[in-house]
Amino acid sequence: MQKRILGKELMVSAVGLGCMGFSHAYGAPVERKEAVKLIRQAADIGYTFFDTAEVYGTADDPHQNEVLVGEAFKDCRDKVVIATKFGIHFDMESSALNKTLVPDSRPEVIRASVDASLKRLGTDYIDLYYQHRTDPAVPVEEVAGVMEDLIKEGKIRYWGLSEASEETIRKAHKVCPVTAVQNRYSMMARWHEKLFPVLEELGIGYVAFSPLANGFLSAKYNKETKFDKVYDYRSMMPQFSGQEIGKNDGLVSLLESMAQELNATPAQVSLAWMMCKKPYIVPIPGTRKPERMKENAGAADITLTAVEVKNIDDALENMEMSDVFGGSKIVK
Repeated sequence: MQKRILGKELMVSAVGLGCMGFSHAYGAPVERKEAVKLIRQAADIGYTFFDTAEVYGTADDPHQNEVLVGEAFKDCRDKVVIATKFGIHFDMESSALNKTLVPDSRPEVIRASVDASLKRLGTDYIDLYYQHRTDPAVPVEEVAGVMEDLIKEGKIRYWGLSEASEETIRKAHKVCPVTAVQNRYSMMARWHEKLFPVLEELGIGYVAFSPLANGFLSAKYNKETKFDKVYDYRSMMPQFSGQEIGKNDGLVSLLESMAQELNATPAQVSLAWMMCKKPYIVPIPGTRKPERMKENAGAADITLTAVEVKNIDDALENMEMSDVFGGSKIVK
């Protein structure tokens, strides 16, 4: 697969793999051996960039996802780039499927987190370590100072921020250069485009999570689609709701039309659109299916002209759409 650079020098595959869905939020967890095999298959396809977090797990095994990723690459650690995250935990007293997030980026918590992640991943360094969400109780400058120390100690190579604002990015970058910002981004969630000039000014990459709007932009779903209400967040996402999904017919038609013209799929068009928009954008779609891994990877080979990208942008600006899932609530 083609490669891209995040920040000044972190080279990754042009499309990364979001690993969360193997154990969290997208249905019952995949059996451990099968999940490890699937993650390794992604590397065989050409992925070198794998995204996980300490909180991607189950009630019985809260940190399972890091273990899966670590096991998949125990004999080829130097061939892949592993990103993981610190700084939140779920409110486990909640009975909701999508539990509220509790931020906690105190320095002592970060240090305990990085050591635990290193152990679960079976490695002595993390390539890219994100603050999962900003903690209003801890100045980001203090967090950046801890990151600077961890880099000096060799525990992490680079660091980043997730769901961060311009002000937070600038403050953090002054203390310890930020390599990547990981924010939600898709044709249905474009509110972070205002950060692009800032990222270009500072030389920071953009890692797009949920680049297919939680799978909706694959154009594989309709109002008859049912999701597991115990394990699958999509069961409560507005873009899949029977009352709302019809508002997205124009978007699906656009994707299907362009896919036919380009001899591609709607998912590939969705990913190619953002990759052709900026050279520092790296989407990290998640999937449990090898055929979908291959499909998503193929998006890196599709070239859209600047005119085609602008035409898509103009269409999106003037198109009816449903609301789209915006993430878990955060304790204030």
